[in-house]
Amino acid sequence: MSRPDAVFTVRAVAFEQAAAELRAVRDVVFVQEQGVPVEIERDALDPLSRHVIARDAQGRAIGTGRLTPDRRIGRMAVVPEWRNRRVGEALLKALLIEARTLGWNEITLHAQVAALAFYARQGFLPYGDRFVEAGLEHQSMRLVLGGVNPVLRRDAGLAALLGVIEGARRQLLVYSRDLDPGLLDTAEAMAALRRFAVGGGEVRVLLHDPDAPRRALAPLIGLSQRLPSAFTFRAIEEPVDRDYASAYVTNDGGGWYFRTLGHRFDGETRLDDEARARQLRAHFTPVWERARPCTEYRALGI
Repeated sequence: MSRPDAVFTVRAVAFEQAAAELRAVRDVVFVQEQGVPVEIERDALDPLSRHVIARDAQGRAIGTGRLTPDRRIGRMAVVPEWRNRRVGEALLKALLIEARTLGWNEITLHAQVAALAFYARQGFLPYGDRFVEAGLEHQSMRLVLGGVNPVLRRDAGLAALLGVIEGARRQLLVYSRDLDPGLLDTAEAMAALRRFAVGGGEVRVLLHDPDAPRRALAPLIGLSQRLPSAFTFRAIEEPVDRDYASAYVTNDGGGWYFRTLGHRFDGETRLDDEARARQLRAHFTPVWERARPCTEYRALGI
């Protein structure tokens, strides 16, 4: 990190040796800030769990997280002055390394609803109904470690999409029938695409039906008109290409979300599978070259 005050480390620690530091951070975040009763915040799982701690350059504790024996991530906390500086991401990655070291093939967590996008960026997908825990609304999420994650419903599809967008380096490829209503038109997806585009990313979109999004006033078209150097649309016209029933989004960082039937949300995703991402890019490129540019999207009005 470039600034001296932004330097921090993340390490695994034994609870009995670091209990005071762990609880100091968690008291600030959960008890004082979020109003969680201290008797709920401190539970019997702490001595049985594996913990990680983030410390600043002066050795002060600034973040925590743990793995419980039931293979669940919990007690993710970062003190306010260190948020939005990638401490939470580093803690989560350290916990995933610990889980892999233990040989776990799946891990779950209870995410506060406000943090869903954060966990989606690391490949976690929601399942089950939302629930209230310690007075706060939560959503169960899970991640298959080192394997394909099944996508079974729309909110999981949106999480998969966000993970692929956020994992893109310079290029994102979208193969869609009609800009995927319920996914690509959500506020979350639009915000992620805008961040990627403003940051210098390139988005290529192949469409079976370019007229349907235009009639529906798809917000992605409007975003592309404001950022024309980042977005390019092409329409699929060759019969051999139009017979392809699937849809997918893939990036240049090894991430992908594939749906066998392009009009459905269910499918599969993985964020660290360069071989499969390369296969999808190899399918996309010749279709892109045969498709016609959607010049109708360049108009000022829709």
